[in-house]
Amino acid sequence: MRMKRMDTFAFGRFAAFAALAFLSTASTFAQAQQRARARELGVAPGIFAPGKLNAITDVADVRVGQVTLQEGDKVRTGVTAVLPHGGNLYRSRVPAALHVGNGFGKFAGSTQLNELGELETPVLLTCTLCVWKAADAMAAWMLEQPDMQQVRSINPVVGETNDGGLNDIRSRPVTAKAVRDALEGARGGPVEEGSVGAGTGTVAFGWKGGIGTSSRVLPASLGGWTVGVLVQTNFGGVLQVAGAPVGRELGRYSFQNAVASELPSSAPFASGLADDRGDGSVIVVIATDAPIGDRNLARVASRAMMGLGRTGSSASNGSGDYALAFSTAASVRRAFDAPRHTTTELANEEMSAVFQASVDAVEEAVYNSLFMATTVSGNGQTVEAIPLDRVREILEKYGIRAP
Repeated sequence: MRMKRMDTFAFGRFAAFAALAFLSTASTFAQAQQRARARELGVAPGIFAPGKLNAITDVADVRVGQVTLQEGDKVRTGVTAVLPHGGNLYRSRVPAALHVGNGFGKFAGSTQLNELGELETPVLLTCTLCVWKAADAMAAWMLEQPDMQQVRSINPVVGETNDGGLNDIRSRPVTAKAVRDALEGARGGPVEEGSVGAGTGTVAFGWKGGIGTSSRVLPASLGGWTVGVLVQTNFGGVLQVAGAPVGRELGRYSFQNAVASELPSSAPFASGLADDRGDGSVIVVIATDAPIGDRNLARVASRAMMGLGRTGSSASNGSGDYALAFSTAASVRRAFDAPRHTTTELANEEMSAVFQASVDAVEEAVYNSLFMATTVSGNGQTVEAIPLDRVREILEKYGIRAP
């Protein structure tokens, strides 16, 4: 009889926990249902059309895997994995390059990546203090893959942003299982955006940031190539959307207290708020099927800073701004043990359209990361999602027609 009472009590506790979990999940789902991508608000940067999914996975064979970690009331982080193709990346490497806009960050594997101009692992994104755990877990996973028994060196590539506001970052909560699940769960198709994966606990322009993605397809006359972008946003500045001063209109932007204190007394003043200096970080991953070598991929990666600048970033002192670009084209792949590489790649004169596509896709991916993010509470803080109803009003005000 006593055991029966204990079972009933335990079941009651389980049912209560399950109900709370359901309500939390339902609330998150309801929030997500109310969000919108940039194009749904009438924001479509540039002149080239997006791919079918308007995502990095529009580049054939590129795969994305994400694991979101929300544990208790403190852990709000995750892992996002980008795989250039579905084969053995160590044996069939892709040319790649990393551009550092501002180097206040940790980007594991960057020196070898730029020295050799190639990727031999997937790209992982996570939180700052979990970089090395993620790198170790991916190295172990890679070494277990077929035809890797004799490998004695591996260069895991891992980028990060600091989500220590919403996330108990000092507990270093990313586990080897989370990394493996992200890698093994990587797929083509639609990419989840907003407060997911490595973007679970990030903040951008004072609002909830996260994962965003976009793509562009060049006209056949320009090669017909696809450029796809994925971003992890955790940076600041003075937000503008398609030129509209959204940050100023919403009263949330870098240095607003310093500026407001010098305005007439009748002007609004955000007293009591910390004067945000635009610090944080952003990671940009650019994929393309255009046959481009590592030298020109470095030029592509550098254009990411132009896309970030359009959104209002000034790459502040405390921001780690990194952009990695790679090509999936078969003609520029590099077999690990080949005595020589014979490749066919685009000439310099053919790069301009790829540059344009990259800048536009980076800009839109940042907007998508903001507009799709949901309000998140964790580690004793709450960061609100940017209010899309107000964004729509501001876009209308400045002549950008939002439906």
